[in-house]
Amino acid sequence: MEEFAGLAPINFFQLEIECPKVESGFPKINAKNKGRYILPNTSELCAEWPFAEVAMGWNGEGLELFIAIDQAVHRVSYPNVTQGDSVELFFDTRDVKTSGFNTRFCHHFFFLPEAVEGNQAGEITRFRGEETHELCDPKELSIKASLKSAGYTLQIFIPRSCLYGYDPEQFQRLGFSYRINRSSGPSQHFSVISDEYTIEQQPSLWSSVRLV
Repeated sequence: MEEFAGLAPINFFQLEIECPKVESGFPKINAKNKGRYILPNTSELCAEWPFAEVAMGWNGEGLELFIAIDQAVHRVSYPNVTQGDSVELFFDTRDVKTSGFNTRFCHHFFFLPEAVEGNQAGEITRFRGEETHELCDPKELSIKASLKSAGYTLQIFIPRSCLYGYDPEQFQRLGFSYRINRSSGPSQHFSVISDEYTIEQQPSLWSSVRLV
């Protein structure tokens, strides 16, 4: 029987998850209370070996994430963040599944465990044509990193001002995916695999998140 190369199980269905509300005042999600906010582990569906745990919550002020990586930082790279230890987050504030490219509601953020020449977080969304928005000021993004020999954690807050179209009262869904990179091995993905798709340019393949 012939095998279909390059197709992981995640390719055959659309993910939909729930994201609980978190109290205002960053940071609120930590190692002790993360359980309620933990996102599903999709590594088996992505044919990957997991090394990171991601928790996420929302409120009217923005989105908060707690990310725990079980490997120490080896190298941090900028501007090519995929060449080192980093976290990339992808959001579509209107969860549009009919577009094959980024709309003005799409966002691509990066976060580094250590700053490189003063750069530790930012938005690097790429658009086509007139479907665009002004990239957010990296100073508005909040990140707290805790580095240890056995691994590191990141506490992240993306304010409403950095999320064009974010309006939980009117739109209770987000498109979402992530890519967690490491300099010592393959990346970990949530709903789109980089080897098969250009994750940062295909929001129709991102998962759907219900804000509950």
